[in-house]
Amino acid sequence: MLGYFGPAGTFTHQALLTISADEAIAYPSVPQALDAVRCGEVEAAMVPIENSVEGGVSATLDTLASGGRLMIAREVLVPVQFNLYARPGTTLADVQRVITHPHSAAQTRYWTAANLPHVAVTEGGSNAAAAQEVADPASRFDAAICGEMAGEQYGLVPIATAIADNPSAVTRFVLVSRPTEPPEPTGADKTTLVAYMHADHSGALLEILEQFSGRGVSLCRIESRPTKTGMGNYCFSIDAEGHLRDPRVAEAMLGLHRICEDVIFLGSYPRADGVRPEVARGFTDADFVAAREWYATLVHPEDD
Repeated sequence: MLGYFGPAGTFTHQALLTISADEAIAYPSVPQALDAVRCGEVEAAMVPIENSVEGGVSATLDTLASGGRLMIAREVLVPVQFNLYARPGTTLADVQRVITHPHSAAQTRYWTAANLPHVAVTEGGSNAAAAQEVADPASRFDAAICGEMAGEQYGLVPIATAIADNPSAVTRFVLVSRPTEPPEPTGADKTTLVAYMHADHSGALLEILEQFSGRGVSLCRIESRPTKTGMGNYCFSIDAEGHLRDPRVAEAMLGLHRICEDVIFLGSYPRADGVRPEVARGFTDADFVAAREWYATLVHPEDD
């Protein structure tokens, strides 16, 4: 059984349906969905982790970085578009109160300001929950900003379509399971981890970045997150190109372990876009093998 950040009709639900149409359990929050994986209630759960407009999803990043260890098994990319949905018979002129998810509000703020300048926008738990709320005839909200799946599921009608400020917005979702052996490398992989510094000091971030740059590993994402242990204490959530079994990534991980207080490995998995990294000369698998063979001749010249 799989789980997901619900309710039914969210973009997360849509992402899950791209890999499984089986019955799944909806959870009201990201932490609850991930905790269900930790306790074995579900085998894995789909949660949002990053949006191309708003950046990382803090609830997911923080829950992955704390508590029992979890691992990302795969990722899914979903183009995100929003419509303004209302109960049948409602017109745009009737709308006085709108409800939506915080990320949806952020991604439609300019459209809302231009087309509904005097309307109050309330931020709720999810787009689907917003649609469900508006579907209630007794609701104080006149409309919901949400996706097509959520709007149609709750019997609403679109009174404005394609209202996202950035029509090319994409949200990245990850399927999270309990720790297991990473899948074999595909050549188009991503590795996710969290690095904790021993203490904040001049050049601390540079030391972390050097572990990747010195091995020819490019980063897809890096962002700081508070450790919640005190003001100014941060860890770094990182997506790196490559697989844990790639020599360049393995050496970067070893380097991080030497300089960091803690390194949490969150998985190596195929990239949803299938993009293969451009590995510079000197950092291919063959280059690492040749270097080790050369080093062996220095240690054991009689074997040369």
